[in-house]
Amino acid sequence: MTVPKTLDAPYQSPRIFGPEYRTASLGILLVVTLIAFEGMSVGAVMPAVSKDLDALDLYGMSFSVFLIAGLFANVVSGLWSDRRGHAWPFLLGVGLFVAGMALAGAAGSKEVFIAARAVQGLGGGAVIVAVYVMIARVYVPEARPKVFAALSAAWVLPALVGPGLGGIVAETVGWRWVFYGIVPLVVPALLMLLPALRPRESDAGSEPGPSGSGERSRPLAMTLAATATAAGAGALLYGVDRLHLTPVTGWSATVAGLVLLGAGLPRLLPRRALLFGRGLSTTVMMRGVLSAAFFGINSFIPLMLTQVRGFSVIEAGAALTIGALGWTTGSYLQARREFDRPRLVRLGAASVTAGILLTLLALVPGVTGWVAVPAWVVAGFGMGIAMTSVNVTTMRQSPDAEQGANSAALQVVDTLGSALTIGFGGVLINVIGHDDIATGYITIAALMAAVGLLGVAVAGRMREAA
Repeated sequence: MTVPKTLDAPYQSPRIFGPEYRTASLGILLVVTLIAFEGMSVGAVMPAVSKDLDALDLYGMSFSVFLIAGLFANVVSGLWSDRRGHAWPFLLGVGLFVAGMALAGAAGSKEVFIAARAVQGLGGGAVIVAVYVMIARVYVPEARPKVFAALSAAWVLPALVGPGLGGIVAETVGWRWVFYGIVPLVVPALLMLLPALRPRESDAGSEPGPSGSGERSRPLAMTLAATATAAGAGALLYGVDRLHLTPVTGWSATVAGLVLLGAGLPRLLPRRALLFGRGLSTTVMMRGVLSAAFFGINSFIPLMLTQVRGFSVIEAGAALTIGALGWTTGSYLQARREFDRPRLVRLGAASVTAGILLTLLALVPGVTGWVAVPAWVVAGFGMGIAMTSVNVTTMRQSPDAEQGANSAALQVVDTLGSALTIGFGGVLINVIGHDDIATGYITIAALMAAVGLLGVAVAGRMREAA
């Protein structure tokens, strides 16, 4: 009897919940679900927080400080992951996130609560980038699309139940327990991830690959660039928000923010990224383009449905929730087999653009406002197939020594893309649509559709030059 040759055995696609990856997959999903639940619940409990701490101005600042702190942590975590491995950035990020949750629950003043949100942002930003590097280094390439699809699914349950459950907790036992309740759930996630956190020999002392620049491998330069970018994003968001109230202050802060972004942002991205250079540069930028188009209109759909079509807040929120199901479906389908990823990203960008334009039907007299639901399923489906494909392609195009930096770059352009288009849309609503929400929404939708079409046009440049 002869032993069957390896080539005679049927190939089995790696299973992310099989014996080899089960604990790592469950640990990663639990951590991401907890971060997502916190993000989805904060909006629901902010009225109670504001009333208890006597701070109506907590709304904008509580979200922006989380965003800016996370952007800074993205870069530092990526740099650290490349130089020393993903274990310590992950552990420190989890520790900061837990400390921020506990501090928010114990906050006795708005200043302490804002500080807690900053600590949460630092922790969450560090964890997300470390998780991306962990996926690249723990899972074989064939398994990565499935893991990223599972990550997208991990946001669905928090999106569905987070706001409602957060509101129930706030009204029964108090808003502080929304933050306290997450803390003990981190322990089992850490225990599951211990094997995946063991260092590899290649995690330390790696040299930058050929696609990297010397600037991106220098810790001090990267840290300064991250500081400038975070400060620039904060100044720009503040300035845009103040334009319609105090134009001089608003424009001054806006210009200062743009200058700081111009100084710091290029150093955090692959070479020629802002020019959509071929290969990795465009792959990373597509994450920002997709987020800008999708979230730039996503935030204003409830406003349009409630103010123009008379929907209740709950009904308007249902459109966005069902859109999340479209996102999950797209993520699941792209993991079923190997695809031509640039082509899939182009299809996703086209679907996002189509979904944005279809929401305009909700403004047509005689057409039900519920048409926004299937429209946003189409857009969500496009994000599901495109965003996961961008993540997978980025890891494939990144040398080991640059996986952290490029994961951080994905998060940076994602954050900036969505934050800037949302901020700009808010200005348009205040200037154009203050007395006519429909006109303001149409203007925003047209601009975001143009951003989506840009994604359709440049997606092919994700392919490396011949």
